[in-house]
Amino acid sequence: MERIPILQMGEFLLVTIQVDMHDRLAMTLQDDLTNRIVKTGVKGVLIEISSLEIVDSFIGRILNNIATMSRFLDAETVVVGMQPAVAITLVELGLSLTGVRTALSVEKGMNLLRKSLGLSDSEV
Repeated sequence: MERIPILQMGEFLLVTIQVDMHDRLAMTLQDDLTNRIVKTGVKGVLIEISSLEIVDSFIGRILNNIATMSRFLDAETVVVGMQPAVAITLVELGLSLTGVRTALSVEKGMNLLRKSLGLSDSEV
């Protein structure tokens, strides 16, 4: 079965989505991420989506679910690299990604996670 790799970088998990997401893959990612958060006890999740050209309402809800579940598991979520067309589509669909913080790049997303957790660069 196809899976999206989840990398651990210190206190954070990094997910780089390099393929178009279909519903089953999105559900698998959601399950894999929540299991890894529990297993590792990380405090942050960074999801890089710059390769996604299309995000439908289901994928939008999955991103929102991931952020909600992460918060319940004491981890922050940041989504980075959103294409303008994806942002427009989410707005047109009326989806508000409550609890999903965004940044333009992986570096800015990591800095946002560090700040939100009160970590300095040397602690990560």
